[in-house]
Parts: sequence; structure tokens; C-alpha cells
Amino acid sequence: MNPGKLGSRNMGQSKEGRKGSIAYTPKLSASNDGFTLIEILVAISILAISLVVILQLFSGGLKSSRLSDEYTRGIFHAREKMGEILLSKDLSEGETEGEFADSFRWKCLVEPIESGEEDEEKLPFNMFNIKIDIAWDVGGKEKRFQVSTIKIVEKKEDESKN
Repeated sequence: MNPGKLGSRNMGQSKEGRKGSIAYTPKLSASNDGFTLIEILVAISILAISLVVILQLFSGGLKSSRLSDEYTRGIFHAREKMGEILLSKDLSEGETEGEFADSFRWKCLVEPIESGEEDEEKLPFNMFNIKIDIAWDVGGKEKRFQVSTIKIVEKKEDESKN
């Protein structure tokens, strides 16, 4: 063993000449120096791409939630208007429309359903097809959906005699 060489052990004396102390200086290899610039840039790029993807997923979830809320309100309005029409005593054919307070619009179309001519006089009721169309604007685009049902109405006295 060479007493003056770095990285060696000298049991007797150290470089400075102190008796009984142990001098040991490890050699640093080139692989333990730390991260290179390219490794840091690659890691930051991966983190940035991951963050962008996560934020896009989050904003997509918010848009879906808002659209779901609008459709839910539209369905609520359609059910409300359909219930109002079905409970009315006098149902006449034609088209009516209006607007709700929260900018949802509705249009109702009531059409008679005609059966075969010979059967129609025998039946004690009339049938009507009721369609309700709900529409609203979102970001310059119109969203809409339609619900429909059939209502059976008892014939009036003067209609059944004809």
C-alpha cells in the first residue's frame, strides 16, 4: 500500500502525520455525479404532458356535467308541460308554444289519430298524439329533444251522434 495515495488506508499514520487516525477518501466515479441536462428535460417534458392530459380530462368532465344538467332541466320542463296538457279537460288539436323563465323553449303539437273509417264511429273515444319539443341554446348551437304520448279522450255527446 502506498501511504500517500488517495483512496488508500493507512493504519499507522495519516497524510498529516497524526498517529492512530485512519484516512480514507473515496474516489467518485463519473456515474454518481447527478442527472444530466437531457434527463432533467425529459422528466419535465413527461410531467408537462401528463399535467396537460389531466387538465383536459377535468375540463371535459365539467362540460359533460353542465350538459347533463341542461338536459335534466329540459326533461323536467317537458314532464311539467306534458302533465299540464294531459290534465287539461279540453284537448284540441293544434300547435302551441312558449318559453320558460330559464330560456328553455317549448312547442306542443296535438294531432288526432284516425283509425279506419268504419271503426271510428263505433269507438266511444278519440285518440290524440301529443308531441312536446324542448329547445335551448348552448354556445350558439341549439340543443333539443322531443317527448310524445297518446291521450285517449271520451267523445263529446254531439260528436258521438254524428
